[in-house]
Amino acid sequence: MTPAALSPDEVRDRARRYHLEVAYLDGVLVGCRTVRPPRGEQATATVIVRVLPAHRRRGYGGLLHARALTTARELGARTIGTVVLAAGTEGLRFARTHGYVEADRYVIPGESELWIDLRLV
Repeated sequence: MTPAALSPDEVRDRARRYHLEVAYLDGVLVGCRTVRPPRGEQATATVIVRVLPAHRRRGYGGLLHARALTTARELGARTIGTVVLAAGTEGLRFARTHGYVEADRYVIPGESELWIDLRLV
């Protein structure tokens, strides 16, 4: 199984708690974005953009990211963050290119994959 793959039940659960958008081009799935509403003292929203490999490097990620930022700010975010699987070098490059800097590294208890939290500066 792919690290961080979600089951249909997990997707349904997240759709109730977060703002999700799925992107299609001519009926073909391209990717998605998630915005976790702001929380904490810093009112930090988390934005996550995923673009399927066959559609990367065509600007879809940038469009999804811009929409995610708009949603996060409309929800009252003062700080924006994202989280990327450390093994996801393309995701890390995307985040850094869009102005994010590393804030933390961790492994979720009971798992083995390294995750990186980044903040938009």
